[in-house]
Amino acid sequence: MLAFLKPIGCNEFPVVEFESDSDMRFSLEFVSPRTVRLRMKTGKETQTDQPRLSFGLSGFTFWSHYIGGFVNRTPEELYRCRLLCGMLTSHSHTHGAPPKEPWLYNEDFNNAFRLADEMKYMLMPYIYAQSKYASENGLPMVRALFVEYPQDAGPWLVDDEYLFGSDMLVAPLFEAKTTGRNVYLPEGKWIDYQTSKVYNGGWNSIEAGKMPVIIMVRDGAVIPHIGLAQSTKDMDWSKIDLVTYSAGASTLKGMVCLPENNLLFPLTMVKSGSSFNLSSDPLKGKVTWDILSEQQRKK
Repeated sequence: MLAFLKPIGCNEFPVVEFESDSDMRFSLEFVSPRTVRLRMKTGKETQTDQPRLSFGLSGFTFWSHYIGGFVNRTPEELYRCRLLCGMLTSHSHTHGAPPKEPWLYNEDFNNAFRLADEMKYMLMPYIYAQSKYASENGLPMVRALFVEYPQDAGPWLVDDEYLFGSDMLVAPLFEAKTTGRNVYLPEGKWIDYQTSKVYNGGWNSIEAGKMPVIIMVRDGAVIPHIGLAQSTKDMDWSKIDLVTYSAGASTLKGMVCLPENNLLFPLTMVKSGSSFNLSSDPLKGKVTWDILSEQQRKK
């Protein structure tokens, strides 16, 4: 049985934690499907733990890593894969020695970095609400699959995927020159964030979309999005897109939290004909909602 209680000591604060000053090189190598860690080879063939899931299971809400590592120049292909792991955490951090700024590589990589960064900006309402919920309930923002699906035997054997909040599942690509991988999906249906393809729970062979990462959304989820801006302080929180993910679900659930009042509100949407409508407006007209299907979001 899993029990998440009110944190104490340093865990009382939803601290921002980073992995150590790593030297990222290919290859990445899995130790076993039961250790909830990864083994990474460095230039000296030493091994370092991947604390992403372990930190969350220890009661810390927020964790991230130095995108591209911290020391030595990171190979571009590895940087591309680790970039998405870093963007799909609560906070993204890229600096090191030598510097890791994307424009120091090439234009193609710069565009790939921009695409990943823009995805995170558009997901900010989802990230903000999920972070608020996680910090108030003693949950990790980046969590092992079995935290949400303890009765499903499969997630207990999976340590190379994670849930980003309660509604999104991330399966990174760890090997060079790969475009897909086998992904374990918990029970139910899941919708590919990039391709809109629908998959059933269990093991699936999935090809990544334009970005080298696999992102799945739970059937029955509402993922709030926001328009792009130069920085988070310039975002217009008075206009939020509610993107619906339904592979048969007739009622959708989500949550929203505005920075101005820092209060968490539930979102419930019900099917009406071929579309979905809010059952009630939790913010009483303070926000203009634009309801989109996942196909409309990508246009």
